[in-house]
Amino acid sequence: MDDHPYLDLAAFTALPRLTGLALGPDGSRLVASLQQPDAKGARYASSLWQIPLADGEPARLTRSDKGESSPVFGADGSLLFVSARPDADADDEPALWALPPSGEPRVLARAAGGVGGAVVAAGSGTVVVAGSRLAGTAEDGDDAERRTTRKDRKITAILHTGLPIRYWDHELGDESPRLLVAEVDGSLRDITPDAGAALNEATYSISADGSKVLTSWRVRRRHGRTDLTTVLVDVATAKRTTPADEDGYSFNGPQLAPDGTRFAVAREHAGTFERSFDVRLQLRAIDGSAWTDVDLGDLYPSEWTWSRDGRTLFVTGDLHGRGAVLAVDADTAAVSRLASDAVYSALCPAPDGDSLYALRSSIDSANTPVRLATGLVDQSPQLLPTPAPTPPLPGTLVEIAATEGADVHSWLCLPPEPDQPAPLMLWIHGGPFASYNSWSWRWSPWVAVARGYAVLMCDPALSTGYGMGLIDRAWPHRAGVVWSELESVLDAVLERPELDANRTACLGGSFGGYMTNWIAGHTDRFDAIVTHAGLWALDQQHKTTDAAEWKTAIFGTPAEHPDWYAENSPNNFIDDIVTPMLVVHGNRDYRVPVSEALRLWWDLVSHYQNEPSTLPHRFLQFTGENHWVLSPANAQIWYEKVLGFCDQQVRGRPARPSALL
Repeated sequence: MDDHPYLDLAAFTALPRLTGLALGPDGSRLVASLQQPDAKGARYASSLWQIPLADGEPARLTRSDKGESSPVFGADGSLLFVSARPDADADDEPALWALPPSGEPRVLARAAGGVGGAVVAAGSGTVVVAGSRLAGTAEDGDDAERRTTRKDRKITAILHTGLPIRYWDHELGDESPRLLVAEVDGSLRDITPDAGAALNEATYSISADGSKVLTSWRVRRRHGRTDLTTVLVDVATAKRTTPADEDGYSFNGPQLAPDGTRFAVAREHAGTFERSFDVRLQLRAIDGSAWTDVDLGDLYPSEWTWSRDGRTLFVTGDLHGRGAVLAVDADTAAVSRLASDAVYSALCPAPDGDSLYALRSSIDSANTPVRLATGLVDQSPQLLPTPAPTPPLPGTLVEIAATEGADVHSWLCLPPEPDQPAPLMLWIHGGPFASYNSWSWRWSPWVAVARGYAVLMCDPALSTGYGMGLIDRAWPHRAGVVWSELESVLDAVLERPELDANRTACLGGSFGGYMTNWIAGHTDRFDAIVTHAGLWALDQQHKTTDAAEWKTAIFGTPAEHPDWYAENSPNNFIDDIVTPMLVVHGNRDYRVPVSEALRLWWDLVSHYQNEPSTLPHRFLQFTGENHWVLSPANAQIWYEKVLGFCDQQVRGRPARPSALL
């Protein structure tokens, strides 16, 4: 057991992982994106690998220090990808490259500020990429010159004209995102010259003949609100029409059918204090004349894509503690279920219509490429060779049905030879609209299991994949309801003889971090609490997050809902916290700003009554990370410090030094 890959954190954080798929135009080539640490171990870089469709071994296609990402095939069979790899005439901005079936890659298109996210028309071969102009710049030459000036003179000023101004970990407002057509001579033609801020974080698709691009389009409303509409762009003329726009609703992920006559989109209402959010996948005519709601049952959709002939829409998402892939008839909206055993992503329909390739992930298996037969229902997928196999697990996985102790679905990860009885960690997922149903590299329970812990992961109220009933149970984000359901499962699980009810810890990130903060002020049953990117003072966070319009629309102000804020804001219960806490936060986190951790840390330290040298709390600050810990070295430190803190508080072991900190 000592040489198990989950015990060596440097080795574990260096393991390769698959992140995307692309299928060639004739269906004969399947390519995957694979992430690994770069030569210095400073960041994860992607390379592209060919996946055999039957027997054989995966073959690496690209190599560079900068890495390659966003693979998509051109109509001629060339593999297109984005990379900042060096080129004789290049700067270090990401460019669009083309790797022919035989030969060396070449630059297909580049622009000041870089390009990304190519979509290709299956019939005409037209290529559209994402690009940008500095705010207030119209011409390419002026844009490049201004960028050079800003870089050389270290200009970082942004003059904002409205919201939003941030997104997750980066600023908005200094650039105007654009959609650009890659011409045959390598030039880029702007088909959204007056986009302003409308294409921030846009998703877009293209018709098979290359004549139309459908994109999300952000519209500013009064009082700081924004909605996502859909805009259809004529590629030849740049003329725009709006097939879907409704005040108070956002239309996310528009996917244009190959023939350009209809599209699939998620129509979303964010909800209010009294009303739960609403998400409906719709099939809509491109002229706006008609639409149909697709009945997905309890499935919470996350991705959808058209078959090559446009007759079927494939949809994937969370379902009942796992995930599923559904096939939707485009004419009747009738739904059949191809698979429901795991979470599927990166859907790639084959041109023959008989196969669907995807990445499959579950609690006990990392992303792996698979093939599904489009004519079978509730099938087991065909596993394909992978360059990133999941290491053998150090323990066993137990499914806990919703009827066992509480109306909550859960997973329990058990060590094979536990420290009898084994200490238990309760993990609380983020979101809160999410589900514990797939593999995670950032929060891997198997790393804890390899060290003798059992890990309990639950889907309480507000989790996705169980229908709106589970959302409604705790709307709007009532911490007491969520904790009651978590504690019911916890109590039932701790009756197992192999678990020690007297040695427990509670860990969570994002919404899970908020819950751990709240739980810390409501119980002393845990020996340790780890809170990562957690909300602390809701009146502060709701107006400083990058999602302020969403938060304030739902929760209002303390003056409007004083009882809710009094009951649900963790900072109101600081005087009741007695459990040692490890606070973890990244400075570049704009979704839960670091001010939450700073205020929590001040409250913990300033309320501590004993000598400073005996303070049991710790603050692990990552000055270069965002909402997630993304670099290999910092991920290693995260695991070392989180597990070390729990060992110290739960098991009474001495603090262990980190190899990197």
